Amino acid sequence: MIAIVDYGVGNLASLDAALRRAGADDVRITGSHVDLLAAKAVVLPGVGRFGHCASELRRLGLDVIVRIARDRRIPLLGLCVGMQLFFDESEEDPGTPGLGICRGRVRRLGGDVRVPHTGWNQVRLLRPHPWLAGVPDGAYFYFVHSYAVEPVDARAIVASVDHGGPVTAAVGGDGLLGLQFHPEKSGAMGTSALRSFVRATAG
Repeated sequence: MIAIVDYGVGNLASLDAALRRAGADDVRITGSHVDLLAAKAVVLPGVGRFGHCASELRRLGLDVIVRIARDRRIPLLGLCVGMQLFFDESEEDPGTPGLGICRGRVRRLGGDVRVPHTGWNQVRLLRPHPWLAGVPDGAYFYFVHSYAVEPVDARAIVASVDHGGPVTAAVGGDGLLGLQFHPEKSGAMGTSALRSFVRATAG
């Protein structure tokens, strides 16, 4: 079962449908601690403000559960603000801690560019990740964000996008992937990305 973390944030039904299109036959939108820790993989969505997402996750005790899932090596996929929550903190809401799974900060997009960064943009793969096996370098995905992650260790960056300079589009490690773009809004290529995740975590 692939569990989508339900903490009242994100278009959960759209993500559920996208995972099923990608081949997942058992998807559950749930805030149950038991369900999440019994899942084969966990998806952490997120839209809106970092602080609101972090506070709601914490209020429901799901911050602890996501960390336990990570400690137990349950595959973990973070999307948009869900990816940003992997990190220590965000300039968007100073003083509100993230999950601290990855070291680094979330910073507002800088330079002479449109903020928020909205629409289709080309993603450059910097290193391979098994959950992106079906994604070619230079594929286009749909973005909506005003902030982006800056990992302490640049080797965590899997992909970047050009928006007034390189911006982190994906971070990853063993059993972990965060995507700044929305695969559920990215058409066939988004389905391809999710299909790689579904296949890699099916065992």
